[in-house]
Amino acid sequence: MKSLSILAGMFLSIMLLFGLAGCDRMMTSRHAQLVRDADTKSAQGDFLRAINLYEAALDDSPHCAEVHYKLALLYDDKMKDALNALHHFKRYLVLSPNGAHASDVRNFMKHDEIALVTSLSGDSVVTRAEAARLRNENLSLRKELDERSGKQRIAPDKPQTAESQKVEAQKPGGRSYVVQSGDTLVSISRKFYKSSARWEKILNANKESIHNPENLKVGQSLIIP
Repeated sequence: MKSLSILAGMFLSIMLLFGLAGCDRMMTSRHAQLVRDADTKSAQGDFLRAINLYEAALDDSPHCAEVHYKLALLYDDKMKDALNALHHFKRYLVLSPNGAHASDVRNFMKHDEIALVTSLSGDSVVTRAEAARLRNENLSLRKELDERSGKQRIAPDKPQTAESQKVEAQKPGGRSYVVQSGDTLVSISRKFYKSSARWEKILNANKESIHNPENLKVGQSLIIP
């Protein structure tokens, strides 16, 4: 009788383990499907739906760091919502402090903190000394990113698309880009260099035509060094 009880207990334990494993597979599969659907919506320009799907996939486990990164970029580049972008950038660093995007995330956060303070309190909040300090920190971050990437330059070698037709040869070592609605120096830097760290390089190359770095004019032609 005692042997039967032991066997029954073992059987129930095995069934419980299989049930938990099956549940875990279902959760993993659901997470992956939500992320795929969100990626599709984002590519289609349905950013609000993409955000909802990404947020539904979050469970604050380490594998969700990439989802927080995608959410932060959407809020930053597409929704112009620095507050929510900062939240998800911070969550990425909590879950993956040494992740592949960690250096970029820290740099994005500095830019968003300035944008948030400026939008809430006006440009006068950022003093010249503070602006100089932040500029020097950005230069240091850019140098670090350049050294890590081996100072690789991205050269367009694909057939022209609707997006690439906006970029023309300006001169050896330079290109021309026409500002689109919603563009910022950070988003343009990401577009050309796959990193926001070079936004100041674009600003310096166009300092005579850019009067307000936080408010680019649609249709304006910029030189991309």
